[in-house]
Amino acid sequence: MKKIYHLSTCNTCQKIIAALDGGRSFELLDIKEKNISAEELDAIKEKVGSYEGLFSKRAMKYRSMGLDKMNLSEKDYRNYMLEEYTFLKRPFILIGDEVFIGNSKAVVAQAIKAAGL
Repeated sequence: MKKIYHLSTCNTCQKIIAALDGGRSFELLDIKEKNISAEELDAIKEKVGSYEGLFSKRAMKYRSMGLDKMNLSEKDYRNYMLEEYTFLKRPFILIGDEVFIGNSKAVVAQAIKAAGL
């Protein structure tokens, strides 16, 4: 199973998809068109270890909603991500049992290696 949860309007996501052979061997899931399901989010959380690790604190709504001043629980992180796609770190790249979250050069390099590219 190879999936990329991304935002089609995000240039960084598009560059990462291009680096992953244009995404040809992946199922591409645009989180703006259809947000991640609770089941998918829970499965990814089990591999990563926490919902906070999947949560984007760079999202504009994070500060505008005052979330940066709150002590959020794991349940809060989960609920916000399910309610609003902008709170998901992106992209999420799934390759077999491995999960790669975010757009750092190291994460992208690991995903490319895991994909055999």
